Amino acid sequence: MDQDWENRILCSDESCIGVIGLDGRCKECGRPYEGELPGTFSAAPPAAEGEERKEQDSDIDDHPAPDYETAASDDEWAQRRLCSDENCIGVIGPDGRCKECGRPA
Repeated sequence: MDQDWENRILCSDESCIGVIGLDGRCKECGRPYEGELPGTFSAAPPAAEGEERKEQDSDIDDHPAPDYETAASDDEWAQRRLCSDENCIGVIGPDGRCKECGRPA
Protein backbone atom coordinates (compact mmCIF):
# COMPACT_ATOMS: atom_id res chain seq x y z
CA MET A 1 0.00 0.00 0.00
CA ASP A 2 2.80 2.45 0.87
CA GLN A 3 4.39 1.87 -2.53
CA ASP A 4 1.11 2.69 -4.29
CA TRP A 5 0.82 5.89 -2.26
CA GLU A 6 4.41 6.94 -3.03
CA ASN A 7 4.14 6.23 -6.78
CA ARG A 8 0.80 7.90 -7.51
CA ILE A 9 0.66 10.86 -9.88
CA LEU A 10 -1.74 13.63 -8.95
CA CYS A 11 -3.98 15.39 -11.45
CA SER A 12 -2.41 18.40 -13.16
CA ASP A 13 -5.45 20.48 -12.20
CA GLU A 14 -4.61 21.75 -8.72
CA SER A 15 -8.33 22.09 -7.94
CA CYS A 16 -8.91 18.37 -8.54
CA ILE A 17 -8.42 15.61 -5.99
CA GLY A 18 -7.88 12.82 -8.53
CA VAL A 19 -4.90 10.70 -9.53
CA ILE A 20 -3.74 9.71 -13.00
CA GLY A 21 -4.86 6.29 -14.22
CA LEU A 22 -3.24 3.83 -16.62
CA ASP A 23 -4.77 5.68 -19.57
CA GLY A 24 -2.91 8.90 -18.65
CA ARG A 25 -6.10 10.67 -17.56
CA CYS A 26 -7.34 11.74 -14.16
CA LYS A 27 -9.66 9.16 -12.61
CA GLU A 28 -11.74 11.94 -11.02
CA CYS A 29 -12.17 14.65 -13.67
CA GLY A 30 -10.99 12.91 -16.85
CA ARG A 31 -8.42 15.53 -17.82
CA PRO A 32 -5.27 14.26 -19.54
CA TYR A 33 -2.05 14.65 -17.55
CA GLU A 34 -0.20 17.80 -18.61
CA GLY A 35 3.44 17.07 -19.34
CA GLU A 36 5.43 13.86 -19.59
CA LEU A 37 4.48 10.91 -17.45
CA PRO A 38 7.51 9.38 -15.77
CA GLY A 39 8.92 6.42 -17.70
CA THR A 40 8.46 4.23 -14.64
CA PHE A 41 4.80 5.22 -14.23
CA SER A 42 2.62 2.27 -13.34
CA ALA A 43 -0.69 2.18 -11.50
CA ALA A 44 0.25 -1.15 -9.94
CA PRO A 45 3.41 -1.94 -7.99
CA PRO A 46 6.02 -4.08 -9.75
CA ALA A 47 5.55 -7.82 -9.38
CA ALA A 48 7.68 -9.63 -6.86
CA GLU A 49 10.44 -11.79 -8.30
CA GLY A 50 9.00 -15.01 -9.73
CA GLU A 51 5.40 -13.76 -9.63
CA GLU A 52 3.27 -12.59 -12.49
CA ARG A 53 1.83 -9.09 -12.25
CA LYS A 54 -1.88 -9.27 -11.54
CA GLU A 55 -4.30 -6.52 -12.42
CA GLN A 56 -4.76 -4.45 -9.25
CA ASP A 57 -7.78 -2.46 -10.32
CA SER A 58 -10.74 -4.68 -11.25
CA ASP A 59 -12.71 -1.60 -12.33
CA ILE A 60 -10.55 -1.36 -15.45
CA ASP A 61 -12.01 -4.61 -16.79
CA ASP A 62 -15.56 -3.87 -15.65
CA HIS A 63 -15.73 -0.31 -17.00
CA PRO A 64 -13.89 0.46 -20.24
CA ALA A 65 -12.31 3.91 -20.40
CA PRO A 66 -14.62 6.51 -21.95
CA ASP A 67 -13.65 7.99 -25.30
CA TYR A 68 -12.62 11.54 -24.42
CA GLU A 69 -11.46 12.26 -27.95
CA THR A 70 -14.94 12.88 -29.34
CA ALA A 71 -16.05 16.39 -30.20
CA ALA A 72 -19.16 15.98 -28.06
CA SER A 73 -17.21 15.41 -24.87
CA ASP A 74 -14.86 18.29 -25.68
CA ASP A 75 -17.86 20.55 -26.21
CA GLU A 76 -19.44 19.42 -22.93
CA TRP A 77 -16.18 20.11 -21.11
CA ALA A 78 -15.98 23.62 -22.57
CA GLN A 79 -19.65 24.38 -21.78
CA ARG A 80 -19.69 23.25 -18.13
CA ARG A 81 -20.41 25.82 -15.40
CA LEU A 82 -18.55 25.47 -12.14
CA CYS A 83 -20.20 25.86 -8.76
CA SER A 84 -20.16 29.42 -7.42
CA ASP A 85 -18.71 28.13 -4.12
CA GLU A 86 -14.95 28.17 -4.72
CA ASN A 87 -14.48 25.43 -2.11
CA CYS A 88 -16.77 23.05 -4.03
CA ILE A 89 -15.63 20.78 -6.88
CA GLY A 90 -19.09 20.49 -8.45
CA VAL A 91 -20.61 21.71 -11.70
CA ILE A 92 -24.04 23.18 -12.34
CA GLY A 93 -26.56 20.61 -13.58
CA PRO A 94 -29.56 21.04 -15.89
CA ASP A 95 -31.72 21.99 -12.90
CA GLY A 96 -29.53 25.06 -12.22
CA ARG A 97 -28.07 23.59 -9.02
CA CYS A 98 -24.61 22.26 -8.22
CA LYS A 99 -24.48 18.48 -8.67
CA GLU A 100 -22.10 18.18 -5.71
CA CYS A 101 -23.39 20.52 -2.98
CA GLY A 102 -26.84 21.56 -4.29
CA ARG A 103 -26.12 25.30 -4.21
CA PRO A 104 -28.07 27.26 -6.86
CA ALA A 105 -26.11 28.81 -9.72
